[in-house]
Amino acid sequence: MADKDEDLPRDAKIVKSLLKSMGVEDYEPRVIHKFLELWYRYVVEVLTDAQVYSEHASKSAIDCDDVKLAIQSKVNFSFSQPPPREVLLELARSRNKIPLPKSIAGPGISLPPDKDTLISPNYQLAIPNKRPPQPMEETEDEEAADPNPSQEDKTDMQQNPQQRVSFPIGKRPKT
Repeated sequence: MADKDEDLPRDAKIVKSLLKSMGVEDYEPRVIHKFLELWYRYVVEVLTDAQVYSEHASKSAIDCDDVKLAIQSKVNFSFSQPPPREVLLELARSRNKIPLPKSIAGPGISLPPDKDTLISPNYQLAIPNKRPPQPMEETEDEEAADPNPSQEDKTDMQQNPQQRVSFPIGKRPKT
């Protein structure tokens, strides 16, 4: 193990010692590489921001104040404080006023009603009612184009203008 530590770069040794100081003894070797990648990315972002701040202040080089400002802005925008306890309690009270959906009683895991699931039918087809063709009597053209249908036809159209059918979406067969 000592031979492996000598082959590691200085930054990898630092990450390894940080993990050991935190009590982490068992980890995959890739963990060190991931921490180094995160570390380098963070440093590059902070130094890039510090360079922008330095150029904005018309300085020829980055100084300590630019780096501090870049770190502070990174911390302010990367981490946020949780809302106060009172706000969370009020949100919890308002959310808890809404009752949970009724579950289907039965053995095993209780499930929500079908209307609250993702597998419930989610579309409808409107199928027009087709009447059997009636033999048309030969009459004059005026009677064939009756602009005023009979009362019986009107009520039938009002009661059931279309038939609605719902279908669940099934899985497509693999081709």
